[in-house]
Amino acid sequence: MTAILETRDLCMSFGALAVTQNVNLALEPGARHALIGPNGAGKTTLVNQLTGVLRPSSGAVLLDGEDITRLAADRRVQRGLARTFQINSLFPHLTPLEAVTAAIHERERATTGVVMRCLRGVSRNRVQLDEGQALLATLGLERDADTPTHELAYGRQRVLEIALALAAKPRVLLLDEPAAGIPEGESDELFAVLDTLPADIAILLIEHDMGLVFRFATRITVLVGGAELVTGTPRDIAADPRVREVYLGQGVH
Repeated sequence: MTAILETRDLCMSFGALAVTQNVNLALEPGARHALIGPNGAGKTTLVNQLTGVLRPSSGAVLLDGEDITRLAADRRVQRGLARTFQINSLFPHLTPLEAVTAAIHERERATTGVVMRCLRGVSRNRVQLDEGQALLATLGLERDADTPTHELAYGRQRVLEIALALAAKPRVLLLDEPAAGIPEGESDELFAVLDTLPADIAILLIEHDMGLVFRFATRITVLVGGAELVTGTPRDIAADPRVREVYLGQGVH
């Protein structure tokens, strides 16, 4: 099957420091792929290259076979590549329904060229409002639809970040440490949300929570020092002595 997202010999350096070294990554449509590695492995830097925040020093990023290496970040979103962020950046005083409906409106504005006049005014569009309500319901956020975001539990805010990314109707979704900062008792709820994501969306999960990684992913890539150490099934990764050495036996089981 042809990869929907692919990197070819991707390299990135900051001066003499190589942070990405000849990374070749391929996600098929509907993939459930995790990217793991110790702190400083270059995981978020790699995601920033995939999404256009950083431009690689050499190599290429392809989306559905098309070279998008020099394409701006917003154009990548329009073509179906969306992400969440490791650091919460939500509008704290908007409700989830307002935020998601605004994201839906922005998606359509980018497609049709219609300028959004007023953030609050987007709720007047019944079709967009209905889509927003349906999206929140899919992720189990319907009971929080009218609660100001800053009043939500942190885990619910992380789920809302996923909802905002899904509002772009991506074909590829990059989840950058969605479990970061979530209390241990709430991780099962996050996994349940991830398990309901549309099967046709290819997902790359960047995560330190190995329990979540091994429950979610069918393929795992281990990144060390900006280079791929190994890619394989969860069983392969758990049994690989090189991975155990990298993690010093922590969290890989």
